[in-house]
Amino acid sequence: MERSAFDALCHGEEGIAAVYEKCWAIARNLWWSWQPDVVRLFRDIDPVRWREVDHNPIALLREYTPETLSYRASELVLHSRINHAYRRLQEYLTNTHTWAHTHAGVLGSKPVAYFSAEFGLHESLPIYSGGLGVLSGDHVKSSSGLGVPLVGIGLFYSHGYFKQRLDPSGYQAEEYIESRVDNLPLTPACTPDGQACTVRLQTRSGELLAKVWKVNVGRVVLYLLDSNVEGNKPEDRELTSRLYGGDERTRIRQELLLGVGGVRALNAMGIDPGAYHLNEGHSAFATLEAIRLRREEDGISFEDAMRDVSNATLFTTHTPVPAGHDRFSNELIEEHLGPLRDALQISHDHLMSLGRVCPDNHSEPFCMTVLGLKASRRANAVSQLHGHISRRMWRALWPQREEVAIPIGHITNGVHVESWLAEQMQQLYDRNFPVNWKSQMGEPHCWQSIHNVDPGELWETHNTLKNLLFAFVRRRIAKQNEQRGEQAENSEAPFRNCNPSILTIGFGRRFATYKRANLLFRDLDRLAAIANDPQRPVQFLFAGKAHPKDEPGKRFIQEIANLRQDPRFVGKVHYIEDYDINVCRHMVQGVDVWLNNPRRPLEASGTSGQKVILNGGLNLSILDGWWAEAYDGSNGFAIGKGTSHVEDRITDDRDAQYLYEALEREVVPLYYDRDKDGLPRAWINRMCNSISTLAWRFSSHRMVMDYARVAYVPASGGVSCSF
Repeated sequence: MERSAFDALCHGEEGIAAVYEKCWAIARNLWWSWQPDVVRLFRDIDPVRWREVDHNPIALLREYTPETLSYRASELVLHSRINHAYRRLQEYLTNTHTWAHTHAGVLGSKPVAYFSAEFGLHESLPIYSGGLGVLSGDHVKSSSGLGVPLVGIGLFYSHGYFKQRLDPSGYQAEEYIESRVDNLPLTPACTPDGQACTVRLQTRSGELLAKVWKVNVGRVVLYLLDSNVEGNKPEDRELTSRLYGGDERTRIRQELLLGVGGVRALNAMGIDPGAYHLNEGHSAFATLEAIRLRREEDGISFEDAMRDVSNATLFTTHTPVPAGHDRFSNELIEEHLGPLRDALQISHDHLMSLGRVCPDNHSEPFCMTVLGLKASRRANAVSQLHGHISRRMWRALWPQREEVAIPIGHITNGVHVESWLAEQMQQLYDRNFPVNWKSQMGEPHCWQSIHNVDPGELWETHNTLKNLLFAFVRRRIAKQNEQRGEQAENSEAPFRNCNPSILTIGFGRRFATYKRANLLFRDLDRLAAIANDPQRPVQFLFAGKAHPKDEPGKRFIQEIANLRQDPRFVGKVHYIEDYDINVCRHMVQGVDVWLNNPRRPLEASGTSGQKVILNGGLNLSILDGWWAEAYDGSNGFAIGKGTSHVEDRITDDRDAQYLYEALEREVVPLYYDRDKDGLPRAWINRMCNSISTLAWRFSSHRMVMDYARVAYVPASGGVSCSF
């Protein structure tokens, strides 16, 4: 374009400043992250840089001046798309005709305060480690979509979790990279008088300060506390730098900041919650600060204040094993909660009793989950089976009640459809589903139209996604091999037998030992026979991180990654490094089958397999967590009978046999059973059954609606419901 023509265009109706400001307005609200056309808009500005900056529109826009961005938009004819995206965002933010306006109006004046230690919203904002964070992110997104008045409270981890790299021996190495704040959608949170919001916490060992960042997630605002401020000790400035790092003292200080600091931040900003939702025990200290505020405001007793706060509090537990719950010693509690205890005017023994199953057992440490359960009127597990396990685990808190009457219900987790649904599948749904299907994602009837989709069209769409997955896998593994210093010819070897037409099974999750990532490899000869069947071959994709201190988990990774050197599995078993939202998105959208084989009943819920459903993949899973209530015999595959032996060794041996049998007798034959047109009709029918029976049940829209009906609205003074 001639420069004079460019100048004329830029100084017309859509001038330089307008293009620049609209792009920045869109980039600063994470609403864009679940809008495929807006993601495509940013990608089209510079596809290569888009990938290099981890799909971060702010980092991308920082490389442009107003003039160069407007010139680029003119070259690519992007102006109308920018205007359309901007108008849609404004309409979304100002629309008051939402589900919550009708069903949860009482929350309008007093929002829900949703506390979580991590939020997985998008790979460009790395303040999450895994399932808990992604669940929190999906909860926030669905609250935005439904119009539920909710504010999120978390911590800003400047170094995030860690970047995973495998050394030449296949052993996991961790690298922490500091995020540039100016490349993130963060703005300073302010008090009503326009001052930057800062919170102060007193401990016996000194004062702890934090600033507060604001993140816009559609209609929802997320507030993140950051201890990297002047006035803190050097070690306290690093307190929020890493997620799940450090020792117990670091952990209690992080949880003090999240809970007590979070409530103080809301109070400083003039936000008066109608309900508190504590997502896991990390934030349970919030209840103590809320009690202090009630006492201070109304002069009531500790008992009366605790009753009022508990009536407004919901506690969600995610951990089905006692060892997974945070516990702190007398000394750590007194050091960090002592000043707050003084303000509450209760004794140290009284405070400790709030975190003990047996209040008078002075040798018992303080448990955050116990505090969460005692200080909340409503408590829930995250699947039906997990509800049974949680009631059994915590029945000692209610010794006079039968197990069935323990007041812990369940709301099964779900996933944010628009975040995990591939654009190609969304287009297929748009063509075949009711016009307003996106506004009814949590309703059963919405998804029944999948049975009217042409089988060939569904299968072709799935194979398109599968090819995109393998293009991604090729890029990632080539890069991994290059970083390990392997020669190019060795980097290509794994792909010689790799073919998107082959049955592809994916496994992606945290490499905790109970998830048994190596279960598939207990009998390598049998697995090799399955993978290398000349008529019906199978290939496997693995991804996941082990906690830096989890040595057995790291050995699992090494065992699987090094199978690439075994001639029997070259091109058949691939390990993708640095599992994050981006890797997960590619995997769940493209695999044929999602494998999940935890040791029952240790999977509280699990959500990765729910993401697969949306994109036409099938689940092959132990009957644990959400799959125990989802599987009906025609919508996926089960491993075993839903039982476990008292000895883990026997359980593992037995489940491995069940897994091999499921592959040999069900999964592989069904996938390769083709009609004269090359379509696996029975397989496609199972895909349709999976989508129609499960997509609505395990959406985060349904989950948030359940929370609103049974907890948020009653806590805020609405009509009472039960789990």
